[in-house]
Amino acid sequence: MNRYWLVFALLALSLAPFAPAHDTWVQPNTNAVRTGDAIHLDLMLGNHGNDHRDFKLASKLSPELIQTFEVIDSRGKKVDLKPRMHDLGYAPKEGYHSARFIPADSGLYTVAQTLDKVMAKGTPIRAFRSAKSYFVAGESLDKLPLEKEAFKKPIGHRMELVPQMNPVASVGVGQPIKVKLLFNGKPLAGVKISFIPRGTVLKEGTDPDYERTTDKEGLASFTPKIGTYHLIVAHYPVDEKGEGYERAHYAATLTLLIPEKCPCCAD
Repeated sequence: MNRYWLVFALLALSLAPFAPAHDTWVQPNTNAVRTGDAIHLDLMLGNHGNDHRDFKLASKLSPELIQTFEVIDSRGKKVDLKPRMHDLGYAPKEGYHSARFIPADSGLYTVAQTLDKVMAKGTPIRAFRSAKSYFVAGESLDKLPLEKEAFKKPIGHRMELVPQMNPVASVGVGQPIKVKLLFNGKPLAGVKISFIPRGTVLKEGTDPDYERTTDKEGLASFTPKIGTYHLIVAHYPVDEKGEGYERAHYAATLTLLIPEKCPCCAD
């Protein structure tokens, strides 16, 4: 067993009672909304931290483990979504959390969530999870504002997937999804990125159809073949020691709603 899988296995065992061995992701119910209308922003907990390579829900994140869950507008203004969360599961470990939000201003919005916690059972491991998604708001759905560069600006997560194309206006079947993986603000090379369409189960090990490795600039690209939500996932276990922990495991997700036709690619 190589170092990656040893750290990964230890992480899964030590975090089992708390569930954050799994990855979190956030997804809006739509990626385009009129200003003044409500959008629903969901916080999911999936199988990916245990290497289940799909889009399925595993459990539900305990509210006390949610470090941040927020919306960030194009000017950097943040709105805390934790007080707005509703539990949509019947049982404690079923369903997911959802928050209702009404954008007042036009522009591109980032939905973001983080978890950063030391798990002390067994070998103490620091688990960091970050999740992002996007939607755009405008006065009319026919004339939505187009951001050309704002989406390339990192929001400061310890580990973060940053889109290199407009995550709403420049996505569609046949259009490459381009992302940059950052760790502590710097490009991270040689890390596997999984691009998971909803409803698809990736092969064990490395699936060449849906996985890429970041280059020296931290970049990876994937061309979607179907229109649906795509969950983009990166894991990075490291031999890192700090106060109260002996190892660390970082994970970042980015959720994009890919349409069958790119809204602006023909312009």
